[in-house]
Amino acid sequence: MVSTLQMVGSKALGGAERWFGRFVRALGELGTAPEVAIRRGSELETLDLGGARVHRLPFRSVWDPWSRGAVSQLLRELRPEIVQTYMGRATRLTRVGAGGRPLHLARLGGYYDLAPYRHAHAWIGNTRGLCDYLIGNGLPRERVFHIYNFIEPAEPVAPSHLAALRRDLGIPSNAWVLLAPGRFVEVKGHRYLLAALARLPREIGGRPLRLLLLGDGVLAASLRAQAERAGVGERVLWAGWQADPAPYYQLADLVVFPSLEEEALGNVVLEAWVLGRPLVTTRFRGALEIARHGEDAWCVPCADEAALAEGIRQVLLDRGLADELVEGGRRRAQEDFGRGPIMRQYLDLYNRLSGA
Repeated sequence: MVSTLQMVGSKALGGAERWFGRFVRALGELGTAPEVAIRRGSELETLDLGGARVHRLPFRSVWDPWSRGAVSQLLRELRPEIVQTYMGRATRLTRVGAGGRPLHLARLGGYYDLAPYRHAHAWIGNTRGLCDYLIGNGLPRERVFHIYNFIEPAEPVAPSHLAALRRDLGIPSNAWVLLAPGRFVEVKGHRYLLAALARLPREIGGRPLRLLLLGDGVLAASLRAQAERAGVGERVLWAGWQADPAPYYQLADLVVFPSLEEEALGNVVLEAWVLGRPLVTTRFRGALEIARHGEDAWCVPCADEAALAEGIRQVLLDRGLADELVEGGRRRAQEDFGRGPIMRQYLDLYNRLSGA
């Protein structure tokens, strides 16, 4: 059994951090007993990590000597065979050396500047396109590995709970609910979604339209201002970040994911599939790789509010199409993104890299 230390230095929760929690729980359930290091006082302290032993480190900044010293001290104490880091902060603070132990495995989920990652010993990209980017920018091909994220089925939410949630959010009983989960950052494309909403009528097929935004972030104020300027403020519901988004997915009639081209994978695609909701997504890099237009998602160009509005209207009005997208998405979630196959790839990689 290969011993691992899983480290992430994030302050706030997001899709990547929810994936981290799923992954750590899966490792524990497979009997690998991972050690975990997270940022002290961060929102990650609320994650369910399945009983893994958690170490709370400063992770204040990449230049902070106390943070770097805390990482080095933890590595000396635990002596894991592999330390797997997520995103830039934890990766930059982890310094092992060329031939030393543990082996440093950096996992990337975006098209980042690679300077903070080059000192690792090996790299995981969660799409093939991202791995091509890593290799094309000078990382050694034999040390770059592709493994997709996995997604797990969610327990169905009782109709009474969904009805109460709808009432709490102030959604009319007959309204269409569009759900858009994601941090309020530029790459998620929320401004194009709000512009698309402004192009749509107040009612589609005789039913009022509501957009439920599930997230928060640095663009929150500007997005609220945009919604008011566009005259759609009363149609937008700001639910904030939710540690458990499953009830909101099950409340939705349609999931909309308007990310821009630089989005690498997009866990929202997988979540919509596994939770049985039709999906309208832009053709960002990850969607081009995993989504099949008209089979498991309705795909439109990035940064095109007119095409996004038309895609939303078309899927809402064509229930046969929506049902086909749901069924296609469920098949993809089961066949290509199930926990078992993805975790076997991780464990095989750990054994390979450690020489087990």
